[in-house]
Amino acid sequence: MPYIKIHQDKAADKTALTAVCPFKAIEVADNTLSINAGCRMCRICVKKFSDVFEYVEDDTAPAVDKSQWKGIAVVAEIEEGNIHPVTFELLGKARELAKKVNYPVYCLMIGHEITSQAEKILQYDADEVFVYDQEELKYFRIEPYTAVLEDFIKNVKPSSILIGGTQTGRSLAPRAAARFRTGLTADCTILDISENTDLDQIRPAYGGNIMAHINTPKHRPQFATVRYKIFPIPAMTKPHGIIRHCTLNPAALASRITILNMEEKSREKGIEDAEVIIVAGRGVRKQEDLAMLQELADLLNGRLASTRAVVEAGWIDAKNQIGLSGRTVKPKLIITCGVSGAIQFVAGMNGAEKIIAINTDPNAQIFKVAHIGICGDIYQIVPKLIEQIKNQKVEV
Repeated sequence: MPYIKIHQDKAADKTALTAVCPFKAIEVADNTLSINAGCRMCRICVKKFSDVFEYVEDDTAPAVDKSQWKGIAVVAEIEEGNIHPVTFELLGKARELAKKVNYPVYCLMIGHEITSQAEKILQYDADEVFVYDQEELKYFRIEPYTAVLEDFIKNVKPSSILIGGTQTGRSLAPRAAARFRTGLTADCTILDISENTDLDQIRPAYGGNIMAHINTPKHRPQFATVRYKIFPIPAMTKPHGIIRHCTLNPAALASRITILNMEEKSREKGIEDAEVIIVAGRGVRKQEDLAMLQELADLLNGRLASTRAVVEAGWIDAKNQIGLSGRTVKPKLIITCGVSGAIQFVAGMNGAEKIIAINTDPNAQIFKVAHIGICGDIYQIVPKLIEQIKNQKVEV
């Protein structure tokens, strides 16, 4: 791993040197500078005091033989016996990446009585589907599911593994990555691959102020999780792949978790499933004004959602928040009202078919992604829009 080397003989003004770090990671003890665990490797110290601090790439760790690892694998998400749509989205992205480096596309299915679903996976251009269908895998438990993923990786050796950013995926991916002592990037918004098969994992960082490009050049496999509705679902193709049935010794599937009873939770339709969404942003002056946007949403048979600021103000439930710290949506129509367009919000909705933005600031970032931009006050525009819709409905 890279590290920052300190040239103690050149460290004269230690007060200035410790003050340069915004994370207070530079310390002085016995007149000697050191870097503690708070270091974020931002390299500000290197840029400002290059004679004292030196960024060193540690090349002592042996690099993995990349030729032994081939293929892009997708871990299927099975929900109550059905395949979660995020699986199909990842299969489409996996095929796109695989074409660049001439790799096969694999899919791993884990569960009980799921074999019948494997044929559906083949319709999304998978070359091989590996099915672990055992009674011990009926319910998600982290130990047996990790054991299956580990067995799959050891036998198949895929170069990259894509996992849905669901509750299950967010639990499974880090544990599997830790077992192979390799990298994992969570909530990627863009994925690409280089000629040397390194996966370019791109996601917003530092509060959305930068887009971080993350690579795992010395280890395999490479792990990435992606949220639902980040990528489009590809068109189905004529199946050409094969299904491989795999089993694991029941002893390897042992778990310290015992499921005594299962009760089905009532499901409510979330904003992810809405075809029309009205979004409230900082431009909304007070909580009572959300009623105006709710009326617009009702007239369009849509849902009211918001940015993080509105949720933090306590005006709307967090399950209706759009963005990297909320939900990812891909409706047919989304109308943002008083939303500035921070990158973490845009990453959660820029896949919408039609984006209409209303904002008083002509330089608002939201206008860069909007298909239709309206520069104006939502308190003047939204009531007129509501009136127009009501009049049209009366005429019909």
